[in-house]
Amino acid sequence: MDIPLADARALVARAIDKAAHVGVRGAFAVVGGSGVLVSASRMDRGGAGGMARARSKAWISATQQIPSSEHHVRMATLPAPVAAGFVACSPEAKFPGAGGMPIFADGVVVGGFSASGATIGPFVDIPGIDRRMLIAEGKPANSEDLIVLWTLGLPYQGQHGDDEKRWREAFEELPDEPGLGYGDPPPASQPEREWALGLADAAIAEALARETRIAVAVLDSCGDPIQQDTMDGAPTAAPFVAEAVAAGAATFQRSSAKVDPALTSVLPYQVLAVPGGLPVREGDRVVAGVGVAGPDPAICQEIAAAVVAA
Repeated sequence: MDIPLADARALVARAIDKAAHVGVRGAFAVVGGSGVLVSASRMDRGGAGGMARARSKAWISATQQIPSSEHHVRMATLPAPVAAGFVACSPEAKFPGAGGMPIFADGVVVGGFSASGATIGPFVDIPGIDRRMLIAEGKPANSEDLIVLWTLGLPYQGQHGDDEKRWREAFEELPDEPGLGYGDPPPASQPEREWALGLADAAIAEALARETRIAVAVLDSCGDPIQQDTMDGAPTAAPFVAEAVAAGAATFQRSSAKVDPALTSVLPYQVLAVPGGLPVREGDRVVAGVGVAGPDPAICQEIAAAVVAA
């Protein structure tokens, strides 16, 4: 059973509000209990690569049904051939870092949630951050664990080692106040993310009008994801295909159907040369790619075209 898209989006939005309140930037991913991506968002100026790292840790938490910090310890104690074999059999577990947490519903794991990115991580000495934001109910905290645990409504317990040692090295003494870390944040303003979310919403609305289910991905012009969503009941291959056709459209600046497959082998990310992905332009510049997958590729192309036209 997978967490519904609406619930996954609500978690991501809650995390973004808290991250902006703390003063850090990154990306958040929710993976269903089946291991399929449900929703992910990158904050404005969140940094390339954060979505992939967050997705990997969320996948580990969802499928292994434990905090990714526990998985990290297990991997470190396994013989090297066994650890390598696990990753070979579980390609979405490429980044076995701490910080991912399982999501429970009625005692059953329905997903995994994690964060990563430009300034989200196990750090306390982030330039410009009010240190009170990194105190969780009197405990010294790091930004990544604080955001993830607060978002899930869990008490703070560091997943990245010794927070007290890290705090002393940065500030020489431990906090002596409750802090602001677990306070409720105001709504965050994230224009780029909200724009990408609008594209994803338009694709989902078009799919609903056609009585079909899709996954949609919005990638920046360098091929890094900004927004990814999978509708409840969509084919489980859909989020992988949507990202790959969006990458082709964004980075080759043409319809994914017109990408030369011979050129894709040199790229560090997956690209599919099939219909479903289109570039998004502002004036004469390509600023993103939108990819749709799930039903027949021709229908996906029509949905993407409707989104871009709108």
